[in-house]
Amino acid sequence: MVKAPSLATLPLPPEVTALQQRARRESTPCGTGDIVWHVWGASQDGALPLVLLHGGSGSWTHWVRNIHDLEDSGREVWVPDLPGFGDSAAPPVGGDADALVEPLAEGLRTLFGPRPCDLVGFSFGGLTAGLLLATHPELARQLVLVGAPAMGVVPQRQFELKAWRHLPQEGQIAAHRYNLAALMLQDTSLIDGLGGLALNTHVANVVRDRMPRRRLAHTDALARALPLVPCPVHAIYGRSDALYKEWIGALEGAYAAAAPDFRGMALIEEAGHWVQFERPQCFLKALDDALRAGAA
Repeated sequence: MVKAPSLATLPLPPEVTALQQRARRESTPCGTGDIVWHVWGASQDGALPLVLLHGGSGSWTHWVRNIHDLEDSGREVWVPDLPGFGDSAAPPVGGDADALVEPLAEGLRTLFGPRPCDLVGFSFGGLTAGLLLATHPELARQLVLVGAPAMGVVPQRQFELKAWRHLPQEGQIAAHRYNLAALMLQDTSLIDGLGGLALNTHVANVVRDRMPRRRLAHTDALARALPLVPCPVHAIYGRSDALYKEWIGALEGAYAAAAPDFRGMALIEEAGHWVQFERPQCFLKALDDALRAGAA
């Protein structure tokens, strides 16, 4: 059998390269290797560190259209490659969000000591963040969940993705375009727009995904974790999020029932699952509102 050509050598978009070159790189232990943390900016006026957790099959680049503005807002922005993704080592045991909890908790304590952070989790990273704070609530002052799954309101999976690893390179690219349209972006012109930023970033991420058999996102694991999270919890979603579709209206009630200090949900129009990429300025406004409310 002829092995499919690798996509790992495709060049990263210049926006990604420029951000990567400006980042400070830190590491904390994870199994036989490390979690790699990418850091931008410096805190002003005593602001807490802002920690962003990316989604499944991703890396820090899920936040590529947001980091510069967050840095300019006076926050020190910390974005790890989660264990099993990007440049980070796989977790020592397990292959789902619960396996990331202890390595991340150890990392946050190593980096910040007793000081909490403001924690933002996208998609799989939101599920991970909820599980993390259910076990270690002292690690964050507040939690913002962006496009998070596992809230128990969807009766069946709302999308199907195409397998791609067995295909030749042209077939792989076609599958990635299909998957971005099926799950990540409402505006399909963004798949190849912006100089190919979404497509090339996505390809660079998925070829380094070492945790492809995740299942907790299709359960109610986040809804069951949130009653143990005492800090303020906020939610931000694209109105057309493919995880929920017509069930998006049930989410706010599910959050209110699960999180003891739920502060509300922002729905961003004309946006799908990857809301912070698709509508960055609207997302940043919603995030700023949430962070200010939680800090107060």
